[in-house]
Amino acid sequence: MLEMTREEFEELVAEALDRIPPELTRLMDNVAVFVEDEPPADDPELLGLYEGTPLTERGEWYAGVLPDRITIYRGPTLRMCETREDVVAETEVTVVHEIAHHFGIDDARLHALGYG
Repeated sequence: MLEMTREEFEELVAEALDRIPPELTRLMDNVAVFVEDEPPADDPELLGLYEGTPLTERGEWYAGVLPDRITIYRGPTLRMCETREDVVAETEVTVVHEIAHHFGIDDARLHALGYG
């Protein structure tokens, strides 16, 4: 398994977030991004997870709720990648994938766009 500290991985996630076009980041609303070492035990290969209400599904009732949560998982990413460059690329894809869920884009469309 490729070695990378939690801090190094968090920096890669931050860099991936910085590469999201400002036109999109301005539209993101009430969402927080976290890095965790491992995903839930029932899905050990999960690279990222979006939990919340996509922007496309929010209505008048959406007020005073906790932020949506995007979690990027370090362990499975490092286990599947062979080089640091692979980790950088996979982290960027995962971050974009989870942010797309925040915008209401489903897995089928993301796979078709190459972010699956």
